[in-house]
Amino acid sequence: MQQYSGLLMIVALFAIMYFFMIRPQQKRQKEIQNFRNSITVGQAVVTAGGIYGVVKSIDENDNTLMIEVANGVRIKVDRNSVYAQAQPAQ
Repeated sequence: MQQYSGLLMIVALFAIMYFFMIRPQQKRQKEIQNFRNSITVGQAVVTAGGIYGVVKSIDENDNTLMIEVANGVRIKVDRNSVYAQAQPAQ
């Protein structure tokens, strides 16, 4: 029994790491992916680089978005670089 206590501790440590670190991260990644798939034209978004803008068009073939960051200023970004929904600029 003494020899199995070390193995039992390691298994318990991995179980704790899974439930407190890995599982929540997987859940968050799934939420982000669902958000990316539901992006629509006119929605305010934030990119991974911290750029705020409004989606003007979506290209499903290239998996890209055209985002307007200022009046008349549009940039093309990969859909996977969008991380969150933003509040529209006032």
